[in-house]
Amino acid sequence: MTREGAHVLIDTYGRVATDLRVSLTDRCNLRCTYCMPEEGLQWLAKPDLLTDDEIVRLIDIAVTSLGIKEVRFTGGEPLLRPGLVGIVERAAALTPRPQMSLTTNGIGLKRTAQALKAAGLDRVNVSLDTLRPEVFKTLTRRDRHRDVLEGLRAAREAGLTPVKVNSVLMPGLNDDEAPDLLAWAVEHDYELRFIEQMPLDAQHGWKREGMVTAGDILASLRTRFELTPEGAEERGSAPAERWIVDGGPHRVGVIASVTRPFCAACDRTRLTADGQIRTCLFATEETDLRAALRSGAPDEEIARIWRLAMWGKKAGAGLDDPSFVQPDRPMSAIGG
Repeated sequence: MTREGAHVLIDTYGRVATDLRVSLTDRCNLRCTYCMPEEGLQWLAKPDLLTDDEIVRLIDIAVTSLGIKEVRFTGGEPLLRPGLVGIVERAAALTPRPQMSLTTNGIGLKRTAQALKAAGLDRVNVSLDTLRPEVFKTLTRRDRHRDVLEGLRAAREAGLTPVKVNSVLMPGLNDDEAPDLLAWAVEHDYELRFIEQMPLDAQHGWKREGMVTAGDILASLRTRFELTPEGAEERGSAPAERWIVDGGPHRVGVIASVTRPFCAACDRTRLTADGQIRTCLFATEETDLRAALRSGAPDEEIARIWRLAMWGKKAGAGLDDPSFVQPDRPMSAIGG
């Protein structure tokens, strides 16, 4: 590692991680078919989870010593974390202050949006795959569609904007809804992003040949909308390719993790709810920071361990490669 890389998270390919994804819990109040089985999963034991103080300390190290500029809180479902508002408030007090966002299923946003905004949260990403309540119930195995819509409205009213909506299309369930979802998002001033289904389900039931691709999504959208590419300069390291809808100002994004990998521009590092560093959602190895925290290691040592972990980041996920091995931890345990 070069001397210039001593205070950033750089890898051997020259990528610098400035975006930290923090999983606050592995638990979730939905049972989405593309994430976990109906009966749920074996949750992490409470002693295995990072405490609020440990999470804030690691964010502090990341921001002040490792060049992290953005923090995204994820889960599981992060709104299930009792100390969430306090964690956000303490992270907002750091110097330099990171940009902070939250990825959520939206169910608890109606009651928490104002408090999160007051604590310093900048914006939210809300998962919503369908406008049809009955399809929502089939996809999530829960009857909470109205709660998500009310949570989205509360986030917008609280100023957690731009409110981004993440949608996954599944064959035979909601793969016909892309144009309706975009029309709805434009009407309500949400930024819609479609995400190709990724192999992060606990059942390992994902099949490459059965997924709805970015190409499928764009073809469907173009039956009703004129889409103009935003361009690579605007995209930067963002995972979503974006298109201007009907001349603007609204935009729609597609995250083509499988068919159009964006690994070469990746700027993320991930912290799991039990204190492991993951260099990628699809990494097969983790680096333990929790043990260092609890053994009394100073900040400098934790930063060193983190830098070494990121230095060894692989070139890419290779989801289209026949030799690809699916991670042995589901998405709910490692953050979205």
